[in-house]
Amino acid sequence: MKEWKDSGFLNRVLAEHGLEEVLHPPLRPYMSICSFEEGELVCSQGDPGHTLYVLIAGKLKIFTTSEEGKTLILSFKNPLELIGDIEYIRETDIMNTVEAMTPVTMLAIPYRVLRQYGDHAPLLQFLLKMITDKFFIKSASLSFNLLYPVEVRLASYLLSISGGNGEGGEHSPSKRPVNLTDAAHLIGTSYRHVNRVIRQFCRDGLVERSRKGITVADRNKLQALAKHNIYEKEQ
Repeated sequence: MKEWKDSGFLNRVLAEHGLEEVLHPPLRPYMSICSFEEGELVCSQGDPGHTLYVLIAGKLKIFTTSEEGKTLILSFKNPLELIGDIEYIRETDIMNTVEAMTPVTMLAIPYRVLRQYGDHAPLLQFLLKMITDKFFIKSASLSFNLLYPVEVRLASYLLSISGGNGEGGEHSPSKRPVNLTDAAHLIGTSYRHVNRVIRQFCRDGLVERSRKGITVADRNKLQALAKHNIYEKEQ
């Protein structure tokens, strides 16, 4: 992680995302900008919570790990998103592990500063909206996993990890190889079942398989199959 302060950059970001009133002036001297490389952990399950992060660029993966070491991917996050908001409100340790799927940039606000200057109506309303959005998405995701076949859920997963513009070179989200174990964990099925569906997707021209892994070949066909993308907040 790299961390620095730049008031000019901060003010531009707040204006761009309409956060000037939310993150009001008393907070700003204590706010910093953080960047994380692809694959770097932002926070880990069970660690003490101390910072509220505001995701302004890049993509995050949220997952939890059982006592037996099994992982379950919970969701993907795009800007504008908060990390550490529930832990701040509930005063608990970090609930889930957060990993950067791409290079990520976030604003960081220490909890101690929020406790001193956070009694500000626009900020509290913003926190309420972001937290309720998370519960809505979680509920929709659970229903989706129960009501739709694996083919539809896997297509939705592929859309979530593949990005939308196809730009950025080999390591952009649109070119990211698919991890079948991660896919199985998220959509609630077995690795073997996912592998069978991927073979069918290859035959149908939806994805391509190579030594580097599996990549999306036809987003339009995947979108037609998935209907909607349930594993991340719509942009």
